[in-house]
Order: sequence, then C-alpha cells, then structure tokens
Amino acid sequence: MNVTFRQLRVFAEVARLGSVQRAAEALHLTPPAVSMQIKEVELQVGIPLFDRAGRRLSLSTAGEYFLVYARRLLGTLKEADDAMARFKRIESGLLTVGMVSSAKYFLPHLLAQFHADHPAIDVRLRLGNREQLAAWMRANEVDLSIMGRPPKDFANRAEPFAMHPHVLVTAPRHAFAQGEDVPASALAREPFIVREAGSGTRAALEEYLEHHHLQPMKVMEMNSTEAIKQAVMAGLGISLISLHTIGLEWRHGLISAPAVEGLPLMRRWHVVNTAGKLLSPAAEALRYFMLEHGEAHLAAMFAEHNSAG
Repeated sequence: MNVTFRQLRVFAEVARLGSVQRAAEALHLTPPAVSMQIKEVELQVGIPLFDRAGRRLSLSTAGEYFLVYARRLLGTLKEADDAMARFKRIESGLLTVGMVSSAKYFLPHLLAQFHADHPAIDVRLRLGNREQLAAWMRANEVDLSIMGRPPKDFANRAEPFAMHPHVLVTAPRHAFAQGEDVPASALAREPFIVREAGSGTRAALEEYLEHHHLQPMKVMEMNSTEAIKQAVMAGLGISLISLHTIGLEWRHGLISAPAVEGLPLMRRWHVVNTAGKLLSPAAEALRYFMLEHGEAHLAAMFAEHNSAG
C-alpha cells in the first residue's frame, strides 16, 4: 500500500469523530479534501473502511482493524518526531494532554499560565475517564495525562503534584448540612449517586464504604460530575466527589459539603506518561510546570474552601 502519514492522520480523525465535517474542522481542512483523502486510503487498501449512513460514518470491521495499525504507525512517527525534537531542544508544536473530568475544573487555568510561558506550544486537551486515558497512553495518542489514580495494567511513570481531597456533598437543605459532624454509619440510610465503574471517583467511594463496612442504597449511576452535582442539588441523593469540582456551587450556597467521619478522603493528583517513553521538550516542559505549580494552585483552592467554612 502506498498510503501516506497525512492520509493516516485524516483517516484516524474521521474514525474518532465519525464525521467528515467535524474531522475537517479539527484538521483545518475542507470537507472535500478530507473526503478525497479517505477515498484514496480505501482505494489503496482495496476495501471500504467505513459504513456510510447519510453524513454519519462508522468504521466497518475492516476499518476497525486498519485503525489499530494506523494508530501504531502514527504513534511511532510521533515518537521519532519527539526524539528528534529533544536533540534540537525545540519547545514548540502540538502537545496532547489527557485529563479526567474532575481535572477540567483547574487544569485549564494552569494551562493558561503554561501557555503564557511557552506560547509556541499548542496544547490539545482530551477528556476521558481513567480507563480511556490509559488506552490513549498505550496507543500513544496523548503525551501526558492528568488523573488521580494511575493505571495499574501497564507500565507508566506517575508523579504526584498535589493533594486531591474527596468530600461528601448534599443539597443545602439536607439534614447532614444542618447538623454537627456526621458519623459514617449514617450514610447507610442515604441514597447515593455514583460515578460509573472504572472512574477514580467511584473507586474512592468504594474504598471508603468498604473501610467503614457500609452498603448504602445506590439509586443512580452517572458518568458526569456535572450531572451528579445537579442531581445532588435537586435533592435526589448524596455523593462523594472531588472537592476541586464544587468550588462555584459551594461558594454560592447551592451545594453543601458537611463534615463526615473519615472525610475528606485524601488522594493525590498525578501527571502520568508511558514508562520508558522519551518525552518531547514540550511535554517535559509541561511535566515540570505541573510538578512546580500544581500544588500551590490546588492548595489555594482547598484553603479557600476551608476559610469559607
């Protein structure tokens, strides 16, 4: 096959987004140019790689297999580019950073500071849960990841840069929000709203419940911290979530974080990359930036919460 890396990038982006139009916007190309590249790839491969339903594209079985090899090739090319950049010590180019949903409440602010110091680096964020970030790192689709619990199923370098407290949240009118310290045993009578299996927040809750020998009701499972906060504020239940996600609602009295036995549950934020991978100068710059500035930024958030209480 005489497929170019440019064509592989276009194919992978269309596969990720499922749309020629959206891929064209992401790649800063015109939709006809993207369609032409896809047709050329399929011509070279000799079989259709997408099933087409109107404007929506989904990978065929052959396309799913081809995507695995395309990502491997693109990942290898990225590693070669990063290695050469280290020799040239160039802090520029595209840097792709994965983050769990809880990190979106603070990471953009830190990245704004980072961009001011390194204006030549173009940072792209990808949002996913812990398992998705692990898959993206294995496939070399992200340079660094910001998460709580590092993956255990593949070799990685995880460096803690800040404390990550988890607190119980309730509606302001909930009985827990009106009283003194809440004993852990009281949680057994409460309906819980929980994150999906595989998320770090869900794991933290399960660890806390196991430690206190609790099996509370679970009325709802959601894969969005925002949805959980709305459900809690509406009085549908209580939840254990990251303190760093509730600053705005807490300051405006829309959500409460009562004192509960054994809480806050203290975890750590980590900057993570694949073990043994040579980071580009741009990735190394962000890694050092997070290790140097992350603790102070998040400690300030935590301090504001305590002083407000």
